[in-house]
Amino acid sequence: MKSGNYKAGRVTLEHKRMYRVLTEEGEWLSVCSGSFQHEAVERRDFPAVGDWVVVERMPGEERGIIHAVLPRTSLFSRKAAGATIAEQLIAVNVDIVYLVMSMNDDFNSRRLERYLVAAYDSGATPVVVLTKKDLCDHPEIYMEEARGIALGADVYAISSVTGEGIEQVTELLKGGKTAALLGSSGVGKSSLVNAICGEGTMAVQGIREDDAKGRHTTTHRELIKIPSGGVLIDTPGMREFQLWNESESLDAGFKDIEELATSCRFSDCGHASEPGCAIQEALQSGALPEDRYASYVKLQKEIAFLERKTNRQAAVAERDKWKKVTKSMRKHPSKKK
Repeated sequence: MKSGNYKAGRVTLEHKRMYRVLTEEGEWLSVCSGSFQHEAVERRDFPAVGDWVVVERMPGEERGIIHAVLPRTSLFSRKAAGATIAEQLIAVNVDIVYLVMSMNDDFNSRRLERYLVAAYDSGATPVVVLTKKDLCDHPEIYMEEARGIALGADVYAISSVTGEGIEQVTELLKGGKTAALLGSSGVGKSSLVNAICGEGTMAVQGIREDDAKGRHTTTHRELIKIPSGGVLIDTPGMREFQLWNESESLDAGFKDIEELATSCRFSDCGHASEPGCAIQEALQSGALPEDRYASYVKLQKEIAFLERKTNRQAAVAERDKWKKVTKSMRKHPSKKK
């Protein structure tokens, strides 16, 4: 990079390859430099909300040019919605992922399992936040189910209306920590942001009374500073959540099944009809719910499919990269001495 007015800044907002970057001199609307874009191969190479970047201020303007993304401490992503095999970054440099679910008909155990696997894979700490406690007659039922899924993770029941549980959740962000909120539409993410940061921070919409499903409020990822210290990254509601190559983190989200597998008679047990299979014994006794094991197997297959697809795509991307290098070398041959 040539000499210039370079600063370290953090991406607070992303929209169609334009970014708002907060620096010690103010917030600048920024784009990636031409060389940055030329060298970028995949989605991970571009900035995301939460990234620390090297940004150059354009002379006389509140605008900037991003030259580099600094090393990340964590990365939370999913497979992009639809048939395309591509990664969608949700948030980076996150310490905590609040997995937000409401205590009503929209509570979904299978979705929570997916959230947990993705959170463990990101490198951040998952925390389950169950909302709308003031509207729930039996919150303990949802708490018990969530604890049975999120083994080892903290589970909080809160009400953004009465304020119950808000202080406990906010306390986790002390020391300048960054948290991302993940949940489907209408579960109360925006209300939670308002309860932590102050009313009016985020727009809030209600839920449909006929099926308890929410309307979209947040339409983009945004980094929000908390008055008491720390940072929140709010994300759009995601009802569809497909994992992205998290085979190593699958067992972390299903610790009970992983522990059972170690008790099988054979180390290469396929958990089908083999004698001495601890998983089959647990299924037959009811100790392991059939729907939970079915979800585990489904996620295994989903991740294996993605790995095959992405491995092929990586090979193609590598070939394209070296084609670009070779083409560039031909255009600019080194001068002979």
